[in-house]
Amino acid sequence: MSSISSTEASIRGRSSSLDRLRTYFFSDSRRTVQTVLGLIWLLDGGLQFQSFMYGKGFIQMLTGMAPAQPHWLASTLLWGAHTMQHHQVLYNTMAALLQLAIGFGILYRPTVKQALVVSFAWSLVVWWFAEAFGMLFMNMANPLTGAPGAVILYAIIGALVWPGERPGGLIGVSGARILWANLWILMGVLWLLAINSSADATYTLIRSAPAGPAWLATLQNGFADASKGHGLIIAVALAALSITVGLAVAMNWKPRTFLSIAIGLNLVYWVVGQGLGGMLAGGATDPNAGPLFILLSVALYSLVPFPAGVPRLEPHAVAGSTAAATG
Repeated sequence: MSSISSTEASIRGRSSSLDRLRTYFFSDSRRTVQTVLGLIWLLDGGLQFQSFMYGKGFIQMLTGMAPAQPHWLASTLLWGAHTMQHHQVLYNTMAALLQLAIGFGILYRPTVKQALVVSFAWSLVVWWFAEAFGMLFMNMANPLTGAPGAVILYAIIGALVWPGERPGGLIGVSGARILWANLWILMGVLWLLAINSSADATYTLIRSAPAGPAWLATLQNGFADASKGHGLIIAVALAALSITVGLAVAMNWKPRTFLSIAIGLNLVYWVVGQGLGGMLAGGATDPNAGPLFILLSVALYSLVPFPAGVPRLEPHAVAGSTAAATG
């Protein structure tokens, strides 16, 4: 009898512990997204400790983004890479520890706001010096490979799930809708760039994506072979789909359906075009944009259908904000 009682007590204890963890980390949709964001920051910090980050390869990766960039950007990229090279062990370790601190800070409820503020500043630094603004100034960025850059999405998601009662955090519901539309219209435009819409553009991008294990390489090769010679059709179709996803969610037209489409599309991008961020191949600094777009979609999912009191966005308003952002 005592054995049964002790077993029941043990089960209740485990159940109570799980309930406390659930309440602390997954109490609502906002906290759930915060938790996942914090875990991704921890992953980034762990990746920063890879031996690759302490070698010449990392510096070459940073300097390799400078050619064909505008002079002001190329010069800052080279300055940042050379500065890092002079004290690479120290600076890289500090970067890794900072990302771990951000992750733990987001996971620990009393320091969420402080950690998010630091993450906003660090995201801008990394987006500039380690991602060259997602290569947008080179007219060669492609959503398939992670444009407009993963790290800027960290900041957007962080602002969206800022602690408080206001839906949409620092951005607000209307701001979230405008940002979403801008991101997806931008991705639609990127698909139509000449370099992304040539006959073999998609084939070339997939073939050059990081792989690693044989199963991933086989999957990517299958998609690459299927896309060979069809780059223009793929580009036009995905441009149209991207713009539709952006406008549909922004204007509250079947938003959950199109957020689900966004999740599925970015899952394909992440596996096929981003090779799971290159994490299985070694040398990855983050999981790339796919998981962040998925997390952003999940964060927006809790805000839709948008409240009736939120002004309806008309297409010309969205287009105007997009022109202002990209002009």
